[in-house]
Amino acid sequence: MKSKPNNQLTHSKTPKIILWAAIGLISLAAIVVLGISAYVGWNLTHPVREEVTGSPADIGLAYENVSFKSREDGLNLSGWLIKSPGNEQTVIFAHGYRKNRMHNTVPLLPIADFLVDKGCNVLMFDFRNSGQSDGELTSVGQYEVRDLLGAIDFIKTRRDLNQQIILIGYSMGAATSILAGAREPAVAGVIADAPFADLRSYLMANLSVWSKLPAIPFNQAFFIIVPPLTGLNVGAVSPVNEVKNFNGRPLLLIHGEGDTDIPIENSELLQKAYPRASFWRVPEAKHCKSYEVTGDLYLQKISSFLDKVKENSNEIR
Repeated sequence: MKSKPNNQLTHSKTPKIILWAAIGLISLAAIVVLGISAYVGWNLTHPVREEVTGSPADIGLAYENVSFKSREDGLNLSGWLIKSPGNEQTVIFAHGYRKNRMHNTVPLLPIADFLVDKGCNVLMFDFRNSGQSDGELTSVGQYEVRDLLGAIDFIKTRRDLNQQIILIGYSMGAATSILAGAREPAVAGVIADAPFADLRSYLMANLSVWSKLPAIPFNQAFFIIVPPLTGLNVGAVSPVNEVKNFNGRPLLLIHGEGDTDIPIENSELLQKAYPRASFWRVPEAKHCKSYEVTGDLYLQKISSFLDKVKENSNEIR
């Protein structure tokens, strides 16, 4: 007599097969998401360098090619020093992410020209992994602050330059300028055009602007895979937590109300954390486009701020 198939045994195996298949699909999806996040994260922290084209000579400015080292890790950095006959102050520019010392989308050279006429020496340089400087990683402020501090150290070695140092930064460079100003007492004042307030919070809300990937699930995957892959520590880049260390020194925040790359709420948070900061909201201006939108008014705002820095330094004395 033939035995009948054990249907009960077959049915009992079916849920297990489905379960293991589901686990396999979920694992595969997680691997794919992490793999894509790793690839995108690597590209974001290793962007293609933008070539430095042109020079201050293009607008009639005499300049020196200079090089100096970043503070702490001693990376070689390249830039231009433009000396002003007035020698009343020294301004260091800090460019944005994926840009170089020219930051042509602002652009910086006409602003430098204005500052030299006003009596300010100007240092324009490339952050690590940008322009003609050394380095292979862009960390969005974590290590770039060492570069900016190295630029300050370089100015200190030049006894032919006025030692009243002002930083003016754009986007990543704006956030980095706030960090450098908070950490280095030699900084007399900072102008921050379109800074982010806190890198972790900013990326959680806006990473898709740069990655072009859906926020869910890729933002969280980015934070899981990219830090160990690159050494990036987003928690170390928080201007809003450090700006209190300005201790009364002048800070000018400039932000376009039409900025969708780094929303204006970032500067609002910074002013809330440091109420002594001046805040210029520029109607309709998009990311780092306040100069393009307002022209001479932008230059006047900068000029007035530099005069305020002088007054503040005289009061301290």
